[in-house]
Amino acid sequence: MSTLINISGLSWRVKNKSILDNINFTVNKGEVIGIIGPNGAGKTSLLRCLTNQGDILSSTNVSGNVQLKKRPILQYSAKEIAQHFALVMQKNETIFALSVEDVMKMGLLPHKSLFSLDSDHDKAQIILALKKVGLADELHSHFNQLSGGEQQRVLIARALVQASQILVLDEPTNHLDVYYQHQVLQLVNKLNITVIMTVHDLNLASLYCQRLILLNHGELVCDGTPEEVLTPTQLSKIFGLPCQQSINTITGATQVSFYLNSDKKENNFVDTFDE
Repeated sequence: MSTLINISGLSWRVKNKSILDNINFTVNKGEVIGIIGPNGAGKTSLLRCLTNQGDILSSTNVSGNVQLKKRPILQYSAKEIAQHFALVMQKNETIFALSVEDVMKMGLLPHKSLFSLDSDHDKAQIILALKKVGLADELHSHFNQLSGGEQQRVLIARALVQASQILVLDEPTNHLDVYYQHQVLQLVNKLNITVIMTVHDLNLASLYCQRLILLNHGELVCDGTPEEVLTPTQLSKIFGLPCQQSINTITGATQVSFYLNSDKKENNFVDTFDE
């Protein structure tokens, strides 16, 4: 596999708080990588640094290196970054008033000059991308009238129109029903491009990602296959609950289950309460 991204010694501190602490890993072409960890682990912050959102890497609070195709990402213009990365982030308030067509056209911007008109090829690409996500009939619908799952599919279709090599998603299944969680991640998995996404649900991450990166308190704890990363010892220490690992008999994927220990004192409390 060819290396697309190389992260070395990436750290981010705000006052006395460490947001990211000496992060090191590479991203290879075609990988589907899930970034997991508890709330506040640094997952979204890592995505921000990978794509240099808000020129964060120029901040004096951030140190280390992020290279895209062996070139420091700081040397890329915002337009060049958009040509390489397609982002599907959690906060999309600015596009809620737009039509689906207008949202899709935003994916064309990194490849067009100022004031250039949309061509027949551009329009065909928009329709093709919407067909791939099963939403061709929604071209003229208002984005804010779609369901959560449909909105996520539109944003993924926009990423396809953007024709970027790397798709970055921040909690793409957040606030979605179970059906749409699987629908969206299955769609992402079939795109045959490099994907980096934060995923809250560990079992969803295991099912749809080839590789997992586990963060805790801004540190990279483990990087490997779902089976290697989702170990009971590791997860129990980080999440503070007993945990067991098993293999899903239907999907064959590694899965984990958390549970609470019931000690004698807790049982006595329940008995007393029942009386």
